[in-house]
Amino acid sequence: MLSIIVPVMNEEGSLRLLWEEIVATAQDAVDKFELIFIDDGSTDSSWTVISELIAADDRISGIRFRRNFGKAAALTAGMRAADGDLVLMMDADLQDDPAEIPAMLKLIEAGHDVVNGWKKHRLDPWHKVYPSLVFNWMVSRMTGLNLHDHNCGLKMFRSGVASEINIYGELHRFIPVLAFARGFKVTEMPVHHRSRQHGESKYGVRRFIRGLLDLLTVTFLISFGRRPQHALGAVGLFFFGIGAVGLGFLSLVWLVNAVGLMATEPIGSRPLLAYSIAATLLGGQAMSLGLLAELIVAYMGNTRDSYSISERRTHTGEVDIPAKSS
Repeated sequence: MLSIIVPVMNEEGSLRLLWEEIVATAQDAVDKFELIFIDDGSTDSSWTVISELIAADDRISGIRFRRNFGKAAALTAGMRAADGDLVLMMDADLQDDPAEIPAMLKLIEAGHDVVNGWKKHRLDPWHKVYPSLVFNWMVSRMTGLNLHDHNCGLKMFRSGVASEINIYGELHRFIPVLAFARGFKVTEMPVHHRSRQHGESKYGVRRFIRGLLDLLTVTFLISFGRRPQHALGAVGLFFFGIGAVGLGFLSLVWLVNAVGLMATEPIGSRPLLAYSIAATLLGGQAMSLGLLAELIVAYMGNTRDSYSISERRTHTGEVDIPAKSS
């Protein structure tokens, strides 16, 4: 069973052709499939087209948001509604080619948990291509998962991946990274990239900036999500130590002046006093934030496992993990 999730935002001109292409490929590639459209607050006739497709094909279902909540929310809603053992996410703008489904299935059958598309020959304008190269290089270096195209909209993964990762904001572009951090096997394959035929691109400078900020968030989550004090506490100890050394030195200077052993500049007029106090306060605040974060993790930790099981074996047989997404 393959669940195909397609987030939609003002793509009325692409939906019928996309449906025809998906059906032509998927019905020969898998025994059974479902197609889930998520209308993310479209202001055109996208929902009307989706409704007509649902009436024509019982393998199609649709979810309509009250307003635009973003691609991550749309994908989350789709994954929760999916019944398949495998999940395929793709964009609705016809730039992702459904003909890649059989090749992606072969990589899944070979033992991979996530297959990420790689638009090796992109048909996008330069102002999208070059920032994307920089972004992908940064993601690979900072997360340890070396992929050429982290943000490719065409991805296939097992349902267990969907059940273990939590995407919000704009973290959908980091699904392979989040899966890799949980121990899933991630690979990539070159995919056919097509030029946009209908609608308008949702890409902009603000999206690139948000992507960089999300990269910092993901890097922190996968490195210190379960031990925030290790990051915040280390920063706090560093600055607190610098401040303590500075204040200790100034205390010795004050003592020397007080007993008359040496006449030096009063500590109140020294810039070191302000810097030392600021460093001490900053260090204390960082450690306090770390402790607060640890309390939150300890309180919320039982809502999500800190480990990921590949399989469980008993004397009665073998139980495969992961389970389907809920």
